[in-house]
Parts: sequence; C-alpha cells; structure tokens
Amino acid sequence: MRILLIEDDAQMADYLRKALGEIGALVDHADDGREGLLQAAGGDYDALIVDRMLPGLDGLAIVRTLRAADDHTPALILSALGEVDDRVEGLRAGGDDYLTKPFAFSELHARLEALLRRGGGEAPETRLRVGDLEMDLLAREVTRGGRAIALQPREFRLLEYLLRHAGQVVTRTMLLEHVWDYHFDPQTNVIDVHVSRLRAKIDKDFPTPLLHTVRGAGYMIRAA
Repeated sequence: MRILLIEDDAQMADYLRKALGEIGALVDHADDGREGLLQAAGGDYDALIVDRMLPGLDGLAIVRTLRAADDHTPALILSALGEVDDRVEGLRAGGDDYLTKPFAFSELHARLEALLRRGGGEAPETRLRVGDLEMDLLAREVTRGGRAIALQPREFRLLEYLLRHAGQVVTRTMLLEHVWDYHFDPQTNVIDVHVSRLRAKIDKDFPTPLLHTVRGAGYMIRAA
C-alpha cells in the first residue's frame, strides 16, 4: 500500500509516517501544498492523506485540482475544522473522507481500509495467524488449536497488534500509542497486567508458548 501524506506539522507527520509504516504502508511525505500536488499528480498512490491547512496551496485545492484532472485516488482529509459545514465543504471538494483532529490512529487506519475497499485497492487482511493461534477479524473470534478463546475488547486489540507484528519486538511505547492511544507514558503497569492476562488465555494449557517477553525491549509473539 503506497500512501502520500501531505502534512506541514512535522510532529504529526513523523507520528503518522511511523504508524503507517508499522502497518506495512510505504509512505511518501510532502510538507507543502504545491509540492504535495506535484507528487500526487506524478505518483501512483493507493491513497492520499491531505491536511486541509497547508502552506503554498490548501488541501481542498489539491483535491479539487486532482479531481479536475480525472485523478480519483482516494483522499482522506485531515483538519482541525470540524463543524458540519467544514466537513461538507471537504467532501464536496472531492475528498472521500474527512477526519477531524485530534484523532486516534486506529480510526485513521480503519478509514483508510474502508477507502481502499471502496476504491478497489489492496484488500485488508481478515485473518491473522501464528502457529495454531488464529484471529478472525470479521467475526472478532480467536481460537488456538481449534479451541475458542474469549477475550475482552482491549485484549483483542492487544493481540491483534502483536499478531500484525509477529516475529518482531513490540515496545511499550508502540503498545501505548496503538492499543491504548496514549502519546505519553502514564507510568502505570497497565501493559504488564494486560499482557499477563492475555498470556494466561492464549498460552495456558498449551505445550508451546507463543507470547514472549524480550527483556529490556518489549514483547514478541512467535511460533518457535
């Protein structure tokens, strides 16, 4: 999945590039409206993420120009302007979706997946698997060795994130940002408690543990 991010806020851009990269997207970035338009017109992207207020050329003008040129790449508009009239203006300019700041990355991710489905882009995964552990994202069910495992919503999100990064070390910061939507460390043991509960559910009574603690680094889920 190739995404063009047009965002002039350096902190927001860095955060989104990192988060999008972690879900497997290839991200190009422009911090100026005119440069963003040039990249969008000249690139083969699956989706565009466009900030509304940009130097050089605002986000709505970018989308209008692309649509006038018969470029229908799905465009998600980001903006601090969240009134109904603002959202309507963004959609009428040619935006496919409109997300108001501040937002949780999980919502942006879900909206991107919806845009790609509508646009015929890369279909999102519906099942995640490591060893004999399987997660059905549509049915919201988890099984191991054919045995159903009941998870609370937060445990499900935690396991989903670990499975999407199977074989990789997942740090505490990554979990706080992408499972709890915190952009700071609240200095609590919330992650340790949830990991412990999840481990008891997916590894207890099974001969091979899947969820591992990597000392001093974080956690990893792997089959061996």
